[in-house]
Amino acid sequence: MRIHLKNRYLNLDEPAIMGVLNVTPDSFSDGGRFMSLDHAVIRAREMAAQGADVIDVGGESTRPGARSVDAEEEMARVVPVIHRIKSELDIAVSVDTYKESVARGAVEEGGADMVNDISGLGFSPRMAATVAEMQVPVVIMHIKGTPENMQLKPEYWDVVEELKEYFNERIRLARAAGIAADRIILDPGIGFGKRLRDNIDILKRLDEFRALDCPVMVGVSRKSFLGALGGEVEPAARLPETLIAGMAAAMRGAAMLRVHDVAAAVRALKVARALDVLPKEGINN
Repeated sequence: MRIHLKNRYLNLDEPAIMGVLNVTPDSFSDGGRFMSLDHAVIRAREMAAQGADVIDVGGESTRPGARSVDAEEEMARVVPVIHRIKSELDIAVSVDTYKESVARGAVEEGGADMVNDISGLGFSPRMAATVAEMQVPVVIMHIKGTPENMQLKPEYWDVVEELKEYFNERIRLARAAGIAADRIILDPGIGFGKRLRDNIDILKRLDEFRALDCPVMVGVSRKSFLGALGGEVEPAARLPETLIAGMAAAMRGAAMLRVHDVAAAVRALKVARALDVLPKEGINN
């Protein structure tokens, strides 16, 4: 199992690690830490050295209740960072955006290899066509509502079945726009319009997404549902909870883990591999 990037393939026979690089002032656990270009590039170097397979650069917070920023501001935050990373490091870079213009700028001007769209190609009408035109992979995430209102009483009759229906429709849309099958990754959107029990159900039943025949990325890192389960109020202190939830996802077939703490996730995967608890051939088999 592999994803076709612009000039290479990303092997997903074992879970890949996507390192989070937020160049924002207001992200929920690390807002403001990497706003300067130099600090962002230093952090990218650290994550690459720690074993990240992809670095995901985001210029707008999508935490619950977050307000959007305009495309020009978002592009000014992400494009210089992506360009520097691609100039200095041999690593795949993703842009975390739902705006078509930002995705285009990040790929064409910055050199990004992938688009990570929390809206599942839903907020920008031309996003699917743009991704197809640029011939890059896309992460299609599920969200109920928008970041500003997604946690206002979300409800599901069966969260996994509803997500499978959503993904089937989004895959059809992506393929109709011209996005190749080996450039589609799915993300169930843990914490994006989900109740505590929904997040738990998704992780327990992650292997049911194998029917969709696409690799699945899971992002649980430092999220509030882990605080609800473990009792830790400070997001950055939720590393133990993040590791166990991430390994549970990997054991149920997640092809990629999106994390803040790259070194710890890489070490945890080494142990899981040594103990022979990871699926032999990913979530599609």
